[in-house]
Amino acid sequence: MSSKTTKFEHLLEAVPDALVGMDQQGLIRFVNRQTESLFGIERDQLIGRPIETLVPENLGQIYAELRDSYFADPKTRSLGLGMEMTGRQRDGTEFPINVSLSSIDTGDVLVVITAVRDVIQRTKAVQAAQHMRAMVEYSDDAIIGLTLDGRISSWNPAAERMYGFSSKEIIGRSGSILAPEDRAGEMNAVLARVKEGQAVEHFETTLARKDGTAVPVSITIAPIRDEDGAVVGMAGVHRDVTEQRRAFEAAQRMAAIVEGSDDAIISGSLDGLITSWNAAAERMYGYSSAEVIGKPAEFLTPKDRAGEIKAVLEQIVAGQHVEHLETERVRRDGTVFPVSLTVSPIRDADGAVVGTSVIHRDLTEQKGALATAQHMAAIVEYSDDAIIGSTLEGIITTWNPAAERMYGYSNEQIAGSSVDLLSPDDRAGEIRTILAKIRRGRPVENFETICVRKDRTTFPVKLTVAPILDEGSAVVGASAIARDVYAIARDVTEQK
Repeated sequence: MSSKTTKFEHLLEAVPDALVGMDQQGLIRFVNRQTESLFGIERDQLIGRPIETLVPENLGQIYAELRDSYFADPKTRSLGLGMEMTGRQRDGTEFPINVSLSSIDTGDVLVVITAVRDVIQRTKAVQAAQHMRAMVEYSDDAIIGLTLDGRISSWNPAAERMYGFSSKEIIGRSGSILAPEDRAGEMNAVLARVKEGQAVEHFETTLARKDGTAVPVSITIAPIRDEDGAVVGMAGVHRDVTEQRRAFEAAQRMAAIVEGSDDAIISGSLDGLITSWNAAAERMYGYSSAEVIGKPAEFLTPKDRAGEIKAVLEQIVAGQHVEHLETERVRRDGTVFPVSLTVSPIRDADGAVVGTSVIHRDLTEQKGALATAQHMAAIVEYSDDAIIGSTLEGIITTWNPAAERMYGYSNEQIAGSSVDLLSPDDRAGEIRTILAKIRRGRPVENFETICVRKDRTTFPVKLTVAPILDEGSAVVGASAIARDVYAIARDVTEQK
């Protein structure tokens, strides 16, 4: 190679490809360190030798022909494009290579030789880098690069959406801009671990957006290393866990509701196996969850009700709800009791029905209360005494048939009227005195007074008035039993 070319040799030493300078006769004039490394031959053993030294002897003629055609029209291009070429190392080992030629203004030629394996590796590296770039660009997670002193070095579009800062606004600033004051020490401790070469995975914290609002995040931070393995930076993946946290909190609330419910809440698979069993179910049926989970729910059902389960499951599989189905179930001790069932389908993420959720309400007390209420209603309905309900202000709320007969007013005529309507003007104070006692929770028994019928005739009555209590035992009204004294006298005379 000419003296003019020699001044560039020190520059060519830094090129990562194997470079070989040759003259037009094909003699090697220059090689760089990569040539020595790639072929395993020292440059002193190559200078002045023909270029065919670096290729198998049986391909020497092909190279010679290609070289001659190149010098007829010299320009930078790949030599042997579309042809698999082979290089030969000092020990005779052959390997695929890619060769290109460049003309130097001295008339000499610069031969660039790259091992195909290196080309493949570089191609894969480029492809991997492009793939990684696309992943970062289109990720739903914020991906943020940091320098070792904690300054932001990269910021993807998801980070812009999550935190509200554009990349121009944030790159070069300290990452502490994202940490609330009460979390600064927490983040510093995490970054210190990463600087030491540790990765921190799924670290949950709360960071701040540009507008100051808090965002719960799960962060995974890993060290970035150079070719020698030294930590030179950090890369963090930030995932907004707002929805997950809401879902978790909702699940916790739901679990608390299920666990604290007075109703038995039982879930099952579509083939009827019990999958969950709350505390109320244990109390209601007498079985612990360990005893029933995984077993078919049929053992809770009387034999004559077995068909119900199949019918309900068919409705659930069809995506329907079953509400307030009144039926019977069996406790562990064998007793049968009335229940009301509300059955709902359990769906997976795709909306497919995968199970059932059943609320069991014990109707024993309600049935008993209903029977009592029906019994009391019958007593009131058929009593010979007038039974009258009123508010604490003396407004009539209930009025039985005997009251209609005794006072002459129908229920429709009297409801909503004041009890004062039933007393002579000179007796009005008596009603107020009785209601005052009722407010204090004190009943009034066998109080004799005079009342007035619809036709304004008067008659003597004996009153027993009792307070009406709500579920919390507060007095909310008054219940009066009025007995016609004349009727009592007639009954006594008739009995004699």
